[in-house]
Amino acid sequence: MEPEKRDRHRLSFGPAADLYDEVRPSYPAEAIDWMLGPASRKVVDLGAGTGIFTRQLVAAGHDVLAVEPDPGMRAKLAARLPGVATPAGSAESVPLPDASVDAVVAAQSYHWFDPAVAHPEIARLLAPGGVFAPIWNHRDNEVDWVARLTEIVGSEAVVPPELPDELFEPMQRADFRHEVPSSPDLLVALIRSRSYYLTSAPAERDRLESEVRQLCATHPDLRGRDRFPMPYLTSAFRTARR
Repeated sequence: MEPEKRDRHRLSFGPAADLYDEVRPSYPAEAIDWMLGPASRKVVDLGAGTGIFTRQLVAAGHDVLAVEPDPGMRAKLAARLPGVATPAGSAESVPLPDASVDAVVAAQSYHWFDPAVAHPEIARLLAPGGVFAPIWNHRDNEVDWVARLTEIVGSEAVVPPELPDELFEPMQRADFRHEVPSSPDLLVALIRSRSYYLTSAPAERDRLESEVRQLCATHPDLRGRDRFPMPYLTSAFRTARR
């Protein structure tokens, strides 16, 4: 993605911070354990958004610093987690000393990074042997109605990070399936929290909402249902600082 377009999309969430925090899914606890292990770590949550993943890291016993470039998202994060430091920064510029943390994670945010700048910055933050672990929730397209939803709103393919060999060990991957409760209204709200919706013209927003509601009203797995599970595939990655 071109830098100007990337910045426009990754800074589009602030006005929708409340909605984002309400409708975006959390992550499987077993994925966090796989990424970071059982021991408590000092962790930077990079591109932390409203702190959905941050809250899970804190609950798992980690000492977390949540770095987020969008002021609106950062304000929501600080209100939800007043005990967590929330320095302004980005993947390309983190206001912390060299080798000062045990782990850097990126939940649903790595695809907004400028890799050429972010990779050395992440390596700078990590103590030798420290862990870098990005993670994504993405729709489980093996479910028919979810595949149809993807046809409407577009794919969200996960591309494994390609990291410099001189800085990081080879990347490992693990996938985890989970579900969250949903409904026609919640599904539309979820779409409203995505950058492709937030940066679209009104006519395109109307089309997306209309077609998602039509899917809920007509697909045999959803028709007539006020509630239904939203299936996700969570892809977690981990590597170590050389």
